[in-house]
Amino acid sequence: MLLEEDPSTLIRHTISNFNIAPDKSAVSRVSESLSTLQQARELRLREAEASLRRLARSLGTLASQHAELTASHSSAQHASEIARLDTQKFRVAKAASDLEMETERLQAQLAELNARLQELELQGVDGGDTAATGGAGGGLLEDEVLLRLKVYRSLGIEIERDSKDGEFSRVVVRNDRKGDVHVVNIDRKFSRFFYANYFWQSL
Repeated sequence: MLLEEDPSTLIRHTISNFNIAPDKSAVSRVSESLSTLQQARELRLREAEASLRRLARSLGTLASQHAELTASHSSAQHASEIARLDTQKFRVAKAASDLEMETERLQAQLAELNARLQELELQGVDGGDTAATGGAGGGLLEDEVLLRLKVYRSLGIEIERDSKDGEFSRVVVRNDRKGDVHVVNIDRKFSRFFYANYFWQSL
């Protein structure tokens, strides 16, 4: 006989010689860990899905707002408005430049008319020099003044009299080359040399 003992007895003895309790405990721990990881994974997945739904709703709201803004404010209309404002700006600048040039022209014309008026005043009411109505000394003095005024006028310097005391109180210096017009009020506290130097620098 191959086996002297009963096979079942041998099997029981064999089983009793194996210690499977630690293996069973390890398998149980692994199963619990897998279950915990699965729960955590499902929780994170639900949170990610909720966040994705919130972002989708926000995206839909922003897309709707963008569509409304685009519909109410077209780029073509904006460009047209910018072009209109630029055109208006250039027109205003040109009008201001034209007014400045016209003002300078009128100032020069006014200075010329004032000089002509002074010349007529020096010549007298009848059109002749004041020497015809005054003495010889007075006539020479007036001729000298008239000659000086003509010389100054030829240089672009117009001298105006004060309407109150008849004294020369204002000078208009024109520089045709530069297109400048300077108006100077004569103050007695400054010397003639100061004004002469200033006038020559302005010419």
